[in-house]
Amino acid sequence: MKRIVIFASGSGSNAENLIKFFQNSDSASVIQVLTNNPHAKVLDRCKRLEISALSFNRVAFSKTNDILNILKASSPDLIVLAGFLWKIPQIILNAYPNKIINIHPALLPKYGGKGMYGINVHKAVVENREKESGITIHYVNENYDEGAIIFQAKCEVLASDTPEDIAGKIHKLEMQHFPEVIDDILKS
Repeated sequence: MKRIVIFASGSGSNAENLIKFFQNSDSASVIQVLTNNPHAKVLDRCKRLEISALSFNRVAFSKTNDILNILKASSPDLIVLAGFLWKIPQIILNAYPNKIINIHPALLPKYGGKGMYGINVHKAVVENREKESGITIHYVNENYDEGAIIFQAKCEVLASDTPEDIAGKIHKLEMQHFPEVIDDILKS
């Protein structure tokens, strides 16, 4: 059975979707969720779904080996960033090469990088009058949103769409494709 650890920073809708997708799987399961936000709604979701969850601070993440040691104890086959906003430290990248993936709410390389998350991305898409947007699932490297692209899915952006309209379209793509892509990665 393959083991998945999720990092999340916010509400955790993607984390919950992944937990539920793999609950009845014979091939993989979400074993733990880690968050940098002690008030993140993902913690409530994990409690309800009976999944181990832990919050940590920047010192534990970047200045010590605490999070690396937790990961080593969990032995994940894949680490999934699902709305996680901090850059992954080099020590963790080195320990898990090509084992950390992220989902980004835009068609990379457009609208990636520091500060490009959530509604910020969708505002930029509207401001630039893009005709399409989408999601990108990619491997994580030392730079924000620059790892090798695994999968992209697109949606149409109408001239009348608000950033919130685009967020809704992107959310549907995430819910549909993220679990399937992770399942494919773990089976390959």
